[in-house]
Formats: sequence, C-alpha cells, structure tokens
Amino acid sequence: MRKKKNLIPRMDKCRHLLAEAPAEHKGSWRDLLRPGCQLRLELGCGKGRFTVASAEAEPGVLFIAVEKVADAMIIAMERAKEAGLENVRFIHGDVSLLPEIFAPGEVDLIYINFCDPWPSSRHIRRRLTSEGFLQSYRKVLRPGGSLRFKTDNRPLFEFSLSQLPKNGFALADVSYHLHEKGPAEIMTDYEAKFYEQGLPICRCSAVMEPMPPDPGRTELSSPGL
Repeated sequence: MRKKKNLIPRMDKCRHLLAEAPAEHKGSWRDLLRPGCQLRLELGCGKGRFTVASAEAEPGVLFIAVEKVADAMIIAMERAKEAGLENVRFIHGDVSLLPEIFAPGEVDLIYINFCDPWPSSRHIRRRLTSEGFLQSYRKVLRPGGSLRFKTDNRPLFEFSLSQLPKNGFALADVSYHLHEKGPAEIMTDYEAKFYEQGLPICRCSAVMEPMPPDPGRTELSSPGL
C-alpha cells in the first residue's frame, strides 16, 4: 500500500466516521445508531468495498471496521462518506485490542476477509484464526454469535477449519469455491480480482458455542465423591 498524499487532511474530512477513542464506546457502541441494533465487526477492512456495500445493504445494522493501515482505511472512509452512510464507523488499530474496546457479548458477528496467511510455522500465532485470536473473539461475541471467514489461501483455510471447533466454534457453512456458479455475496476488492481471474474463494461460517472439554486437563473430584 503506497503512502497517500494529504492523508491527514483527507482523514479530517471523514472524521465523523472515525472512532478516535474507541474504548470510550465500550458497552455502548449501539448508541451510535440505535439501541438493540445488530453490531458487526470487520477485521481488516482494507479499502472498504465490502464494508460500504454491506452497510448500504443493511442500514439497520451497525458496522465497525477495524484497520491498522491508515493508507488503506482512508479509501474506505471516503467511500463511506461518499455513500452518505450513517451505520458504519472505523477504528484505526490492531485486532488484538478487541477486548479493550468491546464489552463481553457486545458483538453479534465478526467478519475476517482475506487476512495475511502468515504461512511460516513460526508465525502461527499471528494468524487471525489461531487459538489466541479465537479466544479473544469469544470475549466480545454474544452467546450464539458467529464468525465468517473468507480466504483464497487453501492451507490457511484448512488450518482455520481445524482451529474453530477446538475453540468452541461450530462450523455451519463451508465452501471451497464460493463463487463457482457466479457471485454469491458481497465481495472485497481482493475478492473481486480473484473472481475475475477464476481463482476459488474459500468461505466458512461458525457459531460460538460453549468451549469443549479440554482432553488434556484432568478434572479434580471433591473428596469422598
């Protein structure tokens, strides 16, 4: 991502869409739209094609887009401003901070679209579908909340399918070629390019359930039982 000229002035023009002190909204994010609305997170929104199209399609849902690269996020913010959206906010930060920004059970759904695959085994913990991150998502998702994951990277997808059930997420919808019969849902910028090239897109949904028992942990019984 090239550095954007006039980034700060451009950001100022979209300032109303930026949550500059996101932790201050913890537990009250829905007040930005209306009480009782659905709250959905997109982790790594990039240039915002998916963010904006999703928010336009569902104006009654509050979308919070998290992105750590400001030069990409400004494009997403300008797209949202041009569309006149009132149901989207942007957070410039890292996804590792989610429990500090959202209250337990505050989030209904998390989107993870085309994240960095971190292919080296040395970097497993950096994958957004690794155990540490999945446990972090559990801290902010409501019971029965869900996660939707898309990638063009088959090894990362297989890894994710193995990690989700281990961390209390029941797989609900798995596809290895989402757009095989034509566009199946809203795409990201990357996804649209991959689709034009005929590359298969992997997608899965998973519902958060109680954590499964840890087979490595020995349960202690009370004396005399």
